[in-house]
Amino acid sequence: MGEPRWLDEREARAWRGLMAMQVDLAEFLDRRLRTRCGLSGADYEVLAHLSETPDGCVRPFVLGRYLGWEKGRLSQHLGRMERRGLVTRDRCPTDQRGAIVTLTPRGRDLIEAAAPQHVADVREAVVDHLTAAELEALAAIGETVRARLAALDEGRAEP
Repeated sequence: MGEPRWLDEREARAWRGLMAMQVDLAEFLDRRLRTRCGLSGADYEVLAHLSETPDGCVRPFVLGRYLGWEKGRLSQHLGRMERRGLVTRDRCPTDQRGAIVTLTPRGRDLIEAAAPQHVADVREAVVDHLTAAELEALAAIGETVRARLAALDEGRAEP
């Protein structure tokens, strides 16, 4: 493997800045969601994905793929949300071994109330304080890194 290629000062500053921004932004948005709506960031993600489907329901494995969550994490979180009346899990009518996760009326009411506030928070914290060029750069960076991660996960990337 050879000697490590340590980050230089500029690279380390960029990397540490990205990590700190990610943590700070997630904490800020989660705190706002909890305070205003009683939802965690994870609750919001689940409800948002369900609310974007035509009938408010999806198979758990599809939801897990959308969220990038492991099966165990998804199952435990859905259980907590189910106990709070935000979602239901029922047998899949076409596959008796499978399940369907469905947004409840209470879950729909909460996501519809939370979404405008969440978007306002995203604008207040990030979007409205970046130039058009910075937004383009941020989008391009995200797309580049995600494509590289997908390639690494598939084992197609060069070492």
